[in-house]
Amino acid sequence: MSPDPATPHPLPAHDRVVFLKPLVTSPAIEVGEYTYYDDPEHATEFEHRNVLYAYGPERLVIGKYCAIATGTTFLMAGAEHPTMGPSTYPFTMFGGRWTEQTLDLVTGMESRGDTIVGNDVWFGYRATVMPGVRIGDGAIIATGAVVTADVPPYTIVGGNPARPIRRRFADADIARLQRAAWWDWPAELVTEHARAIMAGSPADLERIAAEHGMGKPS
Repeated sequence: MSPDPATPHPLPAHDRVVFLKPLVTSPAIEVGEYTYYDDPEHATEFEHRNVLYAYGPERLVIGKYCAIATGTTFLMAGAEHPTMGPSTYPFTMFGGRWTEQTLDLVTGMESRGDTIVGNDVWFGYRATVMPGVRIGDGAIIATGAVVTADVPPYTIVGGNPARPIRRRFADADIARLQRAAWWDWPAELVTEHARAIMAGSPADLERIAAEHGMGKPS
């Protein structure tokens, strides 16, 4: 039996681990099933403590089966300050004549857009993701990494700014994994083949997907 993705605390006696989907209420944040956050003190406060400066229309979209370690932070586009003139001070946010005189400057700033995280992404302790970044399926974000640019699927990145360390699989195998898209399988099928998902080969997952009419076309 697989855990219920609608259960905020899937592990008995371990309140530090939460499934995020049933906890997120902000329309600006979307999280897929089984993605979890681990925090010994503030696990249930993820959308308020870990998603910062979400003042604008930009969204944070996180896929399924992601593992997010304590302190991982997503900085949204609202963190941007104006840089078109001498000062970067955000006069607009304080109201009154400051807002009246500068609102058009802020609303006219180019946005970095939505932050998109794929499926089965592992975030190490205190990783930071900057606005508008896209992280591919199966990527690994190392402890303390500051992700300032897009991360290809199945790539390990680390450092500040984060740089590729290595790719987890060859091109052909990455293509197999993305076709198999195991994260979109029914929970029962994932449960049946959990061992293969953890320790099998990309070819194994591609075969299982084909046998069950799952996966994506080439």
